[in-house]
Amino acid sequence: MIFSNGDLSEVKACLDKQAREAPAKAGMLAPSDVTIQPGPTGLDPKQTSFFQALSIQTKIVKAQIEIANPVKVIKEGERVNQSQAALLEKLKIRPFEYKMHVKKVLDNGKIYPPSVLLIKTDDILSAFKTAGSNITATSLGSGYIIASAAPHIIMNAFKNLACVSFASNYSFPLAERLRGSATASAPVATAAAKVETKAAAPVKEEKKEEPEEDMDMGDLFGGGDY
Repeated sequence: MIFSNGDLSEVKACLDKQAREAPAKAGMLAPSDVTIQPGPTGLDPKQTSFFQALSIQTKIVKAQIEIANPVKVIKEGERVNQSQAALLEKLKIRPFEYKMHVKKVLDNGKIYPPSVLLIKTDDILSAFKTAGSNITATSLGSGYIIASAAPHIIMNAFKNLACVSFASNYSFPLAERLRGSATASAPVATAAAKVETKAAAPVKEEKKEEPEEDMDMGDLFGGGDY
């Protein structure tokens, strides 16, 4: 039993860091899955019998055994047999670890599972935001008004009143303010549109007519003066 006045999640994180590698022993229950990745093993071709007993596909590359595909050798909760333990020992793989596992957490007179210590503040805030959104959507859909739905209902009502005011010319102060802001932004948009139109207007090129040059006819009529 560990007693602490500090944050229990920090205590659990400290315990999880204090872990030591452990080999797989025949007859033990596997605490987790063990998968061997493809690649060279460093074993000579004479030791292929270990891989054949476990139905592991191999090939010989540069005078050593190479595993072709990733294969799950041990499954969580199953007992490790002699062949599996011998193979992992030859590959120098220590898949398991020794460490202290938290079984229960006692806080303020209540007992919790250790998974509670993994919950972060961001997770709690995200859960509250999601729940608030769902409750607000339910209120708007059902017509049962709650505090979080009231701002949306008031805004939707104002939009409807403003639309009726613009269509019927029956005004009220807030509608006039909205109309005024829309009118003030209209000239700016119109001026920008005019500038863009002028910039996009094609420029017509005028061709200048060149003056005709007098053609020299030569001494066509004998060169006399008439």
